[in-house]
Amino acid sequence: MDDPQPDLTEVYDATTRYLRTLDGLTSESLAEPSLLPGWSRAHVVAHLARHALGFTRALDGARRSAPVPVYDSPEAREAGIEETAALPADDLREFSLDACGRWRDAAEHAPDPDAVLELFPGGRRLTAAASVGMRLFEVEIHHADLGCDYGPGDWPDAFLDRAFNTVVDDRQDGPSMMLRTPDGDVLIGSGYGPAVTGSRADLTWWLLGRGEGRGLTTDGELPTLGPWTRRTPAT
Repeated sequence: MDDPQPDLTEVYDATTRYLRTLDGLTSESLAEPSLLPGWSRAHVVAHLARHALGFTRALDGARRSAPVPVYDSPEAREAGIEETAALPADDLREFSLDACGRWRDAAEHAPDPDAVLELFPGGRRLTAAASVGMRLFEVEIHHADLGCDYGPGDWPDAFLDRAFNTVVDDRQDGPSMMLRTPDGDVLIGSGYGPAVTGSRADLTWWLLGRGEGRGLTTDGELPTLGPWTRRTPAT
């Protein structure tokens, strides 16, 4: 893919929208299920906060020429989410606001854009520049995962374009189909397969492994998708 990386302003705007939603959630609503199986809304909030802190330390480490991974291990990542999700609502909001602020400071004083960050020791690598795009994806998609008053139809056009192009590319090794969008037809795989019609927002949401195809129509059976996995290089 050749999409340019988003600038920091896009992430700041997305974060402001997300934090506004978070500010309106009560203890009861945070405890309710999110749109992600097995996760409450508090888990989604905790993940976004921990993601911000993990990239903060990785960016800071790269700037000091003392690299550290975003997460120490998959197990440490999961434990951190569970611990943070258990915080009282006010503490969780304060923790989240602080984490987002720390990420902003780290991003504004980021190292060389080509500095390489590791998600886990010996795991997936991406550049400091690409981490901005990853953070934007995390905030926008998980904001919608809260299942409140923000969904894929609310995504800014620039983000929707980037997300649609990304997931279409990521799904090229999956079931072949034709996506019929208001802006034209898009092939996945060979294109031989059912035609799936819908808005770019609804199609993107489904290709991300969410929504079970709500808002879509097809001339055959809706293809069964596996979990979404980033296929495109994070550079």
